[in-house]
Amino acid sequence: MTTLSAGLVLAGCGTGTDDTVAPAATEVGVCTEQNLAFLGALSGDAGVLGDNMANGVQLAIDEYNETATCKVGLKKFDSQGDPEKAPDLAAQIVFDSTIVGLVGPGFSGESLATGAVLFEAGLPSISPSATNVTITQQGWTTWHRVIGNDFAQGKADAVYLTQMVGAERVYIVDDGQDYSKGLATVVENSVGNAGVGHGEIEPEQKDMSDVVEAVTDAEADAVFYGGYYTEAGRLVKQLREAGWKGAFMSGDGAEDPAFVEIAGEAGEGAVLSAPAAPAPKHFAEKFEQATGIEAGLYTTQAYDAANIFLAALAAGKSEPADINMFIGAYQGDGVSGPISFDAAGDIASSLIYAYHVRDGELDTENPDPIK
Repeated sequence: MTTLSAGLVLAGCGTGTDDTVAPAATEVGVCTEQNLAFLGALSGDAGVLGDNMANGVQLAIDEYNETATCKVGLKKFDSQGDPEKAPDLAAQIVFDSTIVGLVGPGFSGESLATGAVLFEAGLPSISPSATNVTITQQGWTTWHRVIGNDFAQGKADAVYLTQMVGAERVYIVDDGQDYSKGLATVVENSVGNAGVGHGEIEPEQKDMSDVVEAVTDAEADAVFYGGYYTEAGRLVKQLREAGWKGAFMSGDGAEDPAFVEIAGEAGEGAVLSAPAAPAPKHFAEKFEQATGIEAGLYTTQAYDAANIFLAALAAGKSEPADINMFIGAYQGDGVSGPISFDAAGDIASSLIYAYHVRDGELDTENPDPIK
C-alpha cells in the first residue's frame, strides 16, 4: 500500500484529552484511517514534560500533512506518568486498529509496565525519554528509544562529580521508582569508592530530614539525586537549610525550570544532567513560530520519533510489522542528532549534557557536554 492509499483521519479515543482531527480524504475509500499515538504524562506534576513531547509530535504531523494526500492524526493518552494507569491506556492503543505506531511511553516505569502488551500486539513504539537500562533487555523487539539510557547518563554523571567537580565523598539518593533507582544505581556503581551512602525517599515526600541527616553525618561533599524536579527541589532546599554546602546534582527527571521554583535560592549552583541538547536554533525558532511556545526538554526527541514513523508511511509502510522493520534499519540525522538503533532498540550513540542553575534560573541554552 502506498502513502497515497494509506491516509489518515482521526476519531476520538475517550482519554479526556484533545486529539488532532485530520481532515478526511475527498474521495471515499482512497485513504484508510491511520494515526500515531502518544502515551505519557499530560497532566499532574510531570505534565509539562509530556506536553513538550506531544507538541513535538504534533508539529511533525502538521508538517507532514501540509503535503500529504492522506492526512495523519494524533491520539493522545494521558498516563500522568503513572505505571499503574499506563497498562489500561496501552490496551486501548493496541485495540485501536487505526493506530500504526506509538511515540512513547514517556517514562521508564510506564514503559516497563506496558512493553509486553505492546510487543505481543506487534505495535512499534519509539520513546523520546524513557531511559531505564532494563527496558531494552526484555526482548521487546518493537520498543525503541531516541535518547541515551541511564547507563550512559549515570556514568557521565559520575565522571562529572568525581572529575569535573572533584568530589571525594558522594551520597546517593533516589525515590525508588524505576527510572530514579536505575539512574542512581549506575551513578553509585560508577563513583566507586567515592560513594559514602545511599538513601531513599518516597515520591511526594515533604520532610526529608532523615536523608539530610544521613548526608551530613557522612560528611558528603556531593549529593546525587535520582528522581524528579519536585522532590529534587525540596531535597536541596532542606540540605541548604541544614547548612550543607556540597555540590548537588540530579538527572533529566529534575531538569526543568520548576526545580528552581521549588528550590528557590537553595538551587543556585545545582547541576541537572540530561541525555538531550537544547533545541537547535533553527528548530527552536520554527517551533515557537508554529506553536507560540518554546521548545522544552524532549521536544526535539519526540519530533524526531514522530518523523521516523512518518518517513515509514511516506515509504509505503502501512502495516505495523513493516513499520517496525523500517525503524530497526533507520539511519538519519534528526534535530536531536544522528539516529540509528542497535539490535536491542537503543539509540546507537548519545551525548550527555550538564545544565546549570545560574543567577536564579536554569540555563537551558548553555549546557556543558560531559565527555
